[in-house]
Amino acid sequence: MPTPGEAAADRKVFEITGKDRESFLQGLVTNDLGRVQGGIVYAAMLSPQGKYLADFFLVPAGDAILLDVQAGLAEGLLRRLAMYRLRADVRIVPSPFRVSRGRGPVPEGGFADPRHPALGWRLYAAEPGGAPAIDWDAIRVEHCIPETGVELIPEESYILEAGFERLNGVDFRKGCYVGQEVTARMKHKTELRKGLVTVAVEGEAPIGAEILSEGRPAGTLFTQAHGKGIAFLRFDRAGGEMRAGEARIRML
Repeated sequence: MPTPGEAAADRKVFEITGKDRESFLQGLVTNDLGRVQGGIVYAAMLSPQGKYLADFFLVPAGDAILLDVQAGLAEGLLRRLAMYRLRADVRIVPSPFRVSRGRGPVPEGGFADPRHPALGWRLYAAEPGGAPAIDWDAIRVEHCIPETGVELIPEESYILEAGFERLNGVDFRKGCYVGQEVTARMKHKTELRKGLVTVAVEGEAPIGAEILSEGRPAGTLFTQAHGKGIAFLRFDRAGGEMRAGEARIRML
């Protein structure tokens, strides 16, 4: 029987085993590993300065945890995990599983995407899914969900400005992890002055186009679909007449 859904060909899956696997990850990632036995967990790894390095899914698989990460970030993420492994009883190897995803009822063995109900489900199986058929960019734009390597930029993005709290990607009660101090300070001691929002877009502009508000830099325009886009904006300059290249931008 073929694997349901469509293949997520830009993802790589690894198996993390060893008796220390949960405690090892708990000290490194933004979410609570205590949740992984109950289902899929969305998380990120940060630099010591609190900047985003990679986001990924952690998935229970018997005596292993599957790590589902965007292929372009896999090598750097594994290198950083190896740097922190030291003497922990942890092994990380490529998995034979492939990622497929879809919408509608969650198939047997699948997991609802923890970021947002509109993102459907993810399934890990030896056989790939079918050809792409769903406009995921339109779904992401509608619900302001950032994508790895587009709105989420390694060594630049901060996860709270990218909406990770709303996307169930960070836990503020789990204790220490790399970058936790900066993230907690942004949560509890400051009001976010910048962040991702969905905007109306009239016209066309390339991904990464600078947004100007009354002639002053106000942010960056990213993914666009059906007259809307995801923008990273300075909130104190958002509003008024905004433009990105030839496109007109307005708040929704």
